[in-house]
Amino acid sequence: MTDLPDLRIELDGRAPTAEELFAPLMSNYGHFTAMQVRGRAVRGLDLHLTRLDAATRELFGTGLDGDRVRELIRHALADTEDAAVRVNVFAPAPGAAPSVLVSVRPPMTMPTTPQALRTVPYQRPVAHLKHTGGFAQGFYRDQVQRAGFDEALLVGPDGTVSEGTITNVAFIAGDTVVWPDAPALDGISMLLLREALDRAGRPWRRSAVRTADLASYDGSFVINSRGIAPVSRIDDLAFPPDAPLVTEAVELFHSIPADAL
Repeated sequence: MTDLPDLRIELDGRAPTAEELFAPLMSNYGHFTAMQVRGRAVRGLDLHLTRLDAATRELFGTGLDGDRVRELIRHALADTEDAAVRVNVFAPAPGAAPSVLVSVRPPMTMPTTPQALRTVPYQRPVAHLKHTGGFAQGFYRDQVQRAGFDEALLVGPDGTVSEGTITNVAFIAGDTVVWPDAPALDGISMLLLREALDRAGRPWRRSAVRTADLASYDGSFVINSRGIAPVSRIDDLAFPPDAPLVTEAVELFHSIPADAL
């Protein structure tokens, strides 16, 4: 296996020119998916490919073949086994067929330490899409991290919790995992964990979660493609990071097999 540089980029299967990178650099109109590759395998690969196809149809009026995307990822990886891969889809010019930009970086992991969240007044527009142009997400995440928190928790005007800036969030109510019923991205890892909870016979539901009611929950965790971690506090409210169902959710997530590229 060759050493992985800090960043490798391919556009439609080849090295891009500076001119070809101008469109995605200057325009925020596009979408992407992010995945962690381990041993040239990805958890929820089919879900990633389905996400890319559906968003491409919605934004550009045409589908995106999953086999082509897999080949582009494999080509960009070369003989790299473990990496963080991001697949961006954008139109190089108005009306042009979408292009696929694959970036390969060293692998990333979720911190295993319990996470501290701070609520912020924001909800993503067109939240069901993993779209580009996340200035507000980056702004709020940076602000809360400067204040000593790990992640920002996005909250609507009425106090409704939706998601983190780069994570899905869940809460524990007795023996049930509660996912906020609010505009949010259906994260791949969240969808995989829901399936794992079903197999384990653990109930889950979607319900409105409001900041005024957070003290009624028995625990919380955040999850994304990098992994899963318990939540230790939201603002000044403490949560037990070792709550049994939180611990079980972490174990279930790590037991999910990956799909070969």
